[in-house]
Amino acid sequence: MECEANLVLTGFMGTGKSSFGRFVAVAMGRPFVDTDYLIEEREGRTIPEIFAESGEVYFRQMERQLCREFTRPAGLVIATGGGMLLPEENQTLMAQGGVIICLWTEREQLLALLAEDESRPLLARPDWRQEVTRLLEQRRVAYQGFPYHVDTTIGQIDIVVQRILDIWKTALPAWQREHCLEEHLL
Repeated sequence: MECEANLVLTGFMGTGKSSFGRFVAVAMGRPFVDTDYLIEEREGRTIPEIFAESGEVYFRQMERQLCREFTRPAGLVIATGGGMLLPEENQTLMAQGGVIICLWTEREQLLALLAEDESRPLLARPDWRQEVTRLLEQRRVAYQGFPYHVDTTIGQIDIVVQRILDIWKTALPAWQREHCLEEHLL
């Protein structure tokens, strides 16, 4: 059985997980999965509708289910929602299926990027700038805990994609030693 690790991009909203993830998938010749879009597709409603009608707890349960589904390596490039890998259990599950790289962007750049985005339910409030600052601080330790990071503040697609691919090439051998040997012994 082939052991083809997933490349998982995580990080705060607006850091470019979906945008850069698509380019990385093309560069690698792999399928791309955006977990937020997958949830919307399965639910037949948007993330804001899910939050409004069923609540954040329900949404987080759906994210946890996806983490369970992605424990097996499948050769995918996966962009997670910003809060999907905050729970340690979800991180552990996704790490079984592949290498996780955390994207980050400077706060001021994030604020500029998010200023025109009305699709984010956690920011649907008049004091959304303060909410971004609060969430960044709240999630800082979790995001810093990931072993691999790429700064997307520069925004240049070719540079960011190359940095992601460079980390991938460095991290993959260790991931394969830990996970693929086990696969072949089964």
